[in-house]
Amino acid sequence: MTTEEEIKRRRTFAIIAHPDAGKTTLTEKLLLFGGAIQIAGAVKSNKIKKTTASDFLEIERQRGISVSTSVMAFEFKGKEVNILDTPGHEDFAEDTYRTLTAVDSVIMVIDCVKGVEPQTRKLLEVCRMRKTPVIVFVNKMDREGRDAFDLMDELEKELKIKVRPLSWPIGIGKSFKGVYNVYEKSLNLFTGDEKQTIADSVEIKKLNQEVLEEYLSEDFSKQLLEDIEVVETVYPEFKSEDYLKGDICPVFFGSAVNNFGVRELLNCFVDIAPYPLKRETEERIVDPFEPKFSGFIFKIFANIDPRHRDRIAFLRICSGKFERNKYYFHNREKKEVRFSNPTAFLAQSKSVIDEAYPGDIVGLYDSGNFKIGDTLSEGEILHFKGIPSFSPELFRYVVNMDPMKSKQLQKGLEQLTDEGVAQLFTKKQDGRKILGTVGALQFEVLQHRLKSEYNASCGFEQIQLHKACWIASDDKKELDNFMQDRANHIAYDKEGRPVFLAESAWLLQMAQEKFPKVQFFFKSEF
Repeated sequence: MTTEEEIKRRRTFAIIAHPDAGKTTLTEKLLLFGGAIQIAGAVKSNKIKKTTASDFLEIERQRGISVSTSVMAFEFKGKEVNILDTPGHEDFAEDTYRTLTAVDSVIMVIDCVKGVEPQTRKLLEVCRMRKTPVIVFVNKMDREGRDAFDLMDELEKELKIKVRPLSWPIGIGKSFKGVYNVYEKSLNLFTGDEKQTIADSVEIKKLNQEVLEEYLSEDFSKQLLEDIEVVETVYPEFKSEDYLKGDICPVFFGSAVNNFGVRELLNCFVDIAPYPLKRETEERIVDPFEPKFSGFIFKIFANIDPRHRDRIAFLRICSGKFERNKYYFHNREKKEVRFSNPTAFLAQSKSVIDEAYPGDIVGLYDSGNFKIGDTLSEGEILHFKGIPSFSPELFRYVVNMDPMKSKQLQKGLEQLTDEGVAQLFTKKQDGRKILGTVGALQFEVLQHRLKSEYNASCGFEQIQLHKACWIASDDKKELDNFMQDRANHIAYDKEGRPVFLAESAWLLQMAQEKFPKVQFFFKSEF
């Protein structure tokens, strides 16, 4: 197969949703249909003992939420599918926003009972900003939820998007019978109640009262015919070019936990979703079909396998072909690097690969060389755009609860903050460590991971801070005066750069007015 053919068969997408909409369950079922796993796990279940493949952190299994993006790949109908299951919780939105820079399309999961929720709006805004194609999956149709037409209206009104149903539900909740697949012109009936294996479906091609009544009661047959007539009349005709431009969102209905409607979604997705797209850098537009390799790091994860203390950087390949043991140029470090065991993923399960193509996500073992946003290339200096930097909103002092484990705590803090979910600062005056995050739940996750992965116990103390601002000045004397004047509010980040810890907006304004030659930055990349 040529490189061009390999690129065109790639489909790289993220699954996004508000917490508890069924995102991770849908990921499991896509893996099941794709043959990547033999039995689907459950996020929360007493009967199903297997946990989900994508929630591999211990805290994810305990809490039933995703706190980190996981990467999974499988082959389906000759296409190489790369799924990135993202956290839904707003405290981990930073990870999700970065992940959206590494994908070419998105599947958004909506709970049919709750409809559009706050996190859904925020995530869709990011997709719209980047003109990322979106498919909507309305989940939990086996529960008593909202009317399908009402949901369509809410999607259009709340998310300001045009929708086009490509499947349609027959009933809802206890009366849910299945879906009519508008895209394939077929009827798929719900027959199974077994939640761990693929449910059977009956398929017919012609939609009329006589044929429908072989499978459905008269009432359901009539209702479906009326609904489909309204769908075809009210909603615009589906054109794949409109979807690819981000102008229209195809909508599918189903129940991920019961495997229903998932196959129809996957069949359509591999058919219409875009192969790897062009990427914008500060220097130029990078075409995936270029012969020379380029890619960027969008995520770093420490201890993906706690037994081996490994740290992995996730690389999105943007152009050319990536080859094992070949030297590539590390843009920021200005040095050549090579990788003897690059890996492909099924969550925390890994396999060594010899080559990879644009669209693929490759795991690189990292001893501390990489940061989020770093670029690898064959010599050309490139800076890929759109990777958001993290600006802390909540701050806590770190308290070492076990002085005998100080080294483990220090190492854990260094490695876990490299993942980009928190910032670590050291106060100049007394050397105390301060963690900054965007959400309160991150402190709990960091505390849990420090204990389980590094055997280090820590607590947190409140600290009242408004902002952490990086400071710089062309006038060294002015900068020295400022740092002396505000000595009690100066800290250093992990790179040794000075940071001003402003206790309030008023104190920050006063500092800016008193020292006009000092520049204040609210992002660490400047």
